[in-house]
Amino acid sequence: MSQSAPNIRLPLCQLATGTVGRVCELTGDAQFCQRVREMGFGESACVTKVSGTVTILCSVNGNRIALSHGAAKNILVEPLDRR
Repeated sequence: MSQSAPNIRLPLCQLATGTVGRVCELTGDAQFCQRVREMGFGESACVTKVSGTVTILCSVNGNRIALSHGAAKNILVEPLDRR
């Protein structure tokens, strides 16, 4: 399996609706990082952005979770090509 495109990281809030992304990095303070890891947004987790711009609705590990825009901007993801 090969990757043809360079790894592009963007905040979860900027991921296009319906797109799957792999969590690459969590930014923010230690308490925030620990909390979102407990919610399933650990590094390498796959997350689908379901909808939203102000409040971001995501699907991760079979659960739908709503995040504020501020929280979603601290979760950096790599968009995945799901052909």
